[in-house]
Amino acid sequence: MIGSLDGVRVVDVTTSVAGPFATLILGDLGADVVKVERPGSGDDTRRWGPPFWNGESPHFTAFNRNKRSVVMDLKEPADAERFRALVDAADVLVQNLRPGAMDALGFGYDTLSATNPGLIHCDMTGYGSGGPLSDRPAYDPLLQAFSGLMSMTGEPGGAPARIPVSVLDQGTGMWAAIGILDALRRRERTGRGTRFEVSLLNTALMWLPAQFGNYFADGTVPRRLGSGTIGIYPYGAFPTADGSAVVAAGNQVLWTRLCGVIGRRDLIEDTRFADNPGRVDHRDELHAELAATLSTRPTAYWTESLGAVGVPCTPIQTLDQVAEHEQVKAIGAFGSVPHPAIPDFRTVHLPVRDADGYPALSRPAPGLGEHDSEFADGWPSARDNA
Repeated sequence: MIGSLDGVRVVDVTTSVAGPFATLILGDLGADVVKVERPGSGDDTRRWGPPFWNGESPHFTAFNRNKRSVVMDLKEPADAERFRALVDAADVLVQNLRPGAMDALGFGYDTLSATNPGLIHCDMTGYGSGGPLSDRPAYDPLLQAFSGLMSMTGEPGGAPARIPVSVLDQGTGMWAAIGILDALRRRERTGRGTRFEVSLLNTALMWLPAQFGNYFADGTVPRRLGSGTIGIYPYGAFPTADGSAVVAAGNQVLWTRLCGVIGRRDLIEDTRFADNPGRVDHRDELHAELAATLSTRPTAYWTESLGAVGVPCTPIQTLDQVAEHEQVKAIGAFGSVPHPAIPDFRTVHLPVRDADGYPALSRPAPGLGEHDSEFADGWPSARDNA
């Protein structure tokens, strides 16, 4: 796949996960991304571990491919001048410093757009740029808690649990990339750039439109449902004789087939479970009945038997099982690029594939300041970028 962003120049002043994930998407789609890092330590994720992979942090390598790294202290006049020259010749600036920090350094949108009116300036924040919490530190688990998301995760009656991936960080990175693509398209028509903002809080709230819809409708506050979801049952994980499986009988036909396969046609005749609203209302009682039956046979038996009649069912796998699964291999989800420190380096492709394949993995995550010499006099030429 040849990225449509070939020739688009991106200045990346971000650290941790949300910002680097946004610029990873842009880099995978062909943009020329230069990552501006602070002297000495660089991106925070360079030190996140263990484990370390031949001395490299897997966190950093995961979110910073297809970029180049330069070191600049934006408080130092010489580096500030170099940075300004980079931005003046760029198409996009992405930054996730604390609110107001770029303005304090003299690099606010009004200042930068005065000399580069086509600049697209993306600010990434935690709680948003206004309001009483705008200056608070913001990390993924904090916003999972604050937004209400964590109040719904975990087992019924148990403690709240964080979704164990950076779903808000990476989600915010996706919205940033979408916003940048939209801004580039608008610039084609108007010739003008723009400033826009994305935040972890907005991202969290956007993941919850159905839950807020229920609350706005009748005041329902979602409770913890483990692996389940609102409004549908049975739909979630159940114990088997040797593990667990997820069953998703999302309509009446699938419910009837499920009961037939597991030998529980009595559940079809039970008036409590006659339709989906009844099954949702009597979720706990139905779960006990289904768990008692499904726990009598191994996972493979149920996935094969239910799959044979079209009832969605899958084992709950660990990452080692996923990495070696034939389906994952068939779609070629993992790719590699030569890495100076990691001979067996592999990473996950951007999940967009056309007839030519996935977006190219052209560069591994850079060493700190690895490309300083290339940017001594501004952006390298197109020939040097190849």
